[in-house]
Amino acid sequence: MSIRIQPATFLAWAVLWTCSLSSAECIPITDAKNHVGEIRCVSGMVYRVEQGERGVHFLDFCEDYRTCPFTVVVFPSDLRNVGDIRQLKGKTVEIHGPVKEYDGRAEIILAETRQLGDEGKRIPPMPKSYDVENRGHYSAGTFRAPKAKKTYKKRQPAKLPLELPDDDSQ
Repeated sequence: MSIRIQPATFLAWAVLWTCSLSSAECIPITDAKNHVGEIRCVSGMVYRVEQGERGVHFLDFCEDYRTCPFTVVVFPSDLRNVGDIRQLKGKTVEIHGPVKEYDGRAEIILAETRQLGDEGKRIPPMPKSYDVENRGHYSAGTFRAPKAKKTYKKRQPAKLPLELPDDDSQ
């Protein structure tokens, strides 16, 4: 018994297989702007990891981030899911996700470790002592008991003798 494949079915499978391979290929950061609105893989070397205002982190792929055509954004609420992205500095990474345009350049929002592909499996989780709100310091601090307030006794009115002496002069 032999299996006979119709030419149309074979063609459909070939197209699907080719499309899956093309979506797996990563594009360089310079081409990312041409793929805004698509779910793509963008590859590049992380030049530096910067922390912006309110704990937002950026993966910079160029020396001057203002002229770079691509960036990756990690919001503070996603750091727990992504891990210690500071470990990515100097490494070539592949970022998977929807390419968006923000402020005239392409970006991908990194929200999960699996978006980093194989490199994401190697980065450790964020240290428990890392404090996003405390810029530049990585300790949540130590607990201290509140200072005791000084208490003062209320002034008591002067005590009068209970018995008044008799006035003999009358």
